[in-house]
This record gives sequence, C-alpha cells and structure tokens, in this order.
Amino acid sequence: MAVRAVIFDWGGTLTPWHTVDHEALWRDVCAPHFPADQVPAIAEAIRRAEFELWRRSETAQQSATLDHVFARAGVSVDEAFLATYFRTWEPHTYTDPDVAPLLRELRDRGIRIGVLSNTMWPRSAHEQVFTRDKVLELIDGAVYSSEIPWTKPHPQAFRAAMAAVGVTDPAACVFVGDRPYDDIFGAKRLGMRGVLIPHSEVPPHDAVVPDAVIGRLAGLLAHVDTW
Repeated sequence: MAVRAVIFDWGGTLTPWHTVDHEALWRDVCAPHFPADQVPAIAEAIRRAEFELWRRSETAQQSATLDHVFARAGVSVDEAFLATYFRTWEPHTYTDPDVAPLLRELRDRGIRIGVLSNTMWPRSAHEQVFTRDKVLELIDGAVYSSEIPWTKPHPQAFRAAMAAVGVTDPAACVFVGDRPYDDIFGAKRLGMRGVLIPHSEVPPHDAVVPDAVIGRLAGLLAHVDTW
C-alpha cells in the first residue's frame, strides 16, 4: 500500500540525539529559585520523581505531565521556574537540519506528516520549538503523551497520531523513531512500517525488526519512494 502518512518521534529523531545529565540540569534549574542550601535536596526530589514517572510510562504505558512530577516531588513551582526549566532545555531542542527539507519533499508527494512524542511537556512548549525552527506549518497533526492517557508503545497512542493526520489504515503509515521498543515495536505491532534511527545509548529490543534503518533523516525518502 502506498504511503499516505509519515509520523515522527520527536526527541532523538526530529532533534539530534543529546546525552543529558538530568541531575545537573535540575540543579541548574532550581538554583535561581530556592535557597542554596535547599537546592540539592529539591533537585534530587524532582529528578527522582521524574525518573519514577518515566519508569511507569515504560512498564505501564501510562502518561504523565510536569505537574505530576512536581506533585510527586512535593515541590511547588511558578511560571518563573518553568521559564528557567525550558530555557535550560533549549540547547537540546533544536530541530535537525534535515527536517525542513524532508518534510517539504514529503508534502510535495502528497504525504501527510505527523508527530507522536512521549513527553511530559505541554503542547505549547513543543509548538514554540517548531515555530522557532520554522517547521510548525509543515506538520499536519501532532499528539503528545502529556495530553492522552497512554505512552508509546501503547496502540492507542499510535491510533491517536493516525487520527491527528487523518489516516485510518496503519498499513498506509510509516513511523520514524530512535527507540526500538517504544517506536518501532509499537508501530509495527499496529501494522505500520517502522524506520529506526539507531543511537548507541538506546537499548536494542530483540523482538524488533525495522523495515528500514537510516543513519540520518535525509535517508528516509529513498525508502518511502520504494514503498
């Protein structure tokens, strides 16, 4: 069946892979907003809560938000704190240079473009990133797990992404991601084609056989055109 939609993961796929020291990041975020002697304990409480909720997303495929993280950590934050948080993350959010040309080529072929991200961030944060990098108008639909009950690889997360781009048949969809289990296993289990962008820090999954493996996003078109 011809490809009617390509749906992308976000972090590590539409953005280049970055290794992030979450302990240091949370200390940097907390430092301007709490007394110095309290910063290590508060930052550790937030980091631990975040880790526990990500673990739940992996084991139970249940989504979470930043509000859930702060509530679990027992920490109250304000808009200034959140502004610092997103500003600290900014260097890790820039869109891969391959993205805009690739999305334009896909649109020229009449293929709809979607995003499905396991994320605790609100939609507004992602759309600010896409607007900054001038790709928001190239995306037909996006689903963020912070807005739905599930995370990848739950089938309902992928169905939500299909609905967002207006495609009903999984066989007409390609999913592109960097995580063999969350992205590729989840997509292929539903009947989509799965394209893996491998990273050394993301563990393999024995049950996953991608339909294609690409080193960079620019390599996707050759596969889509043959399908």
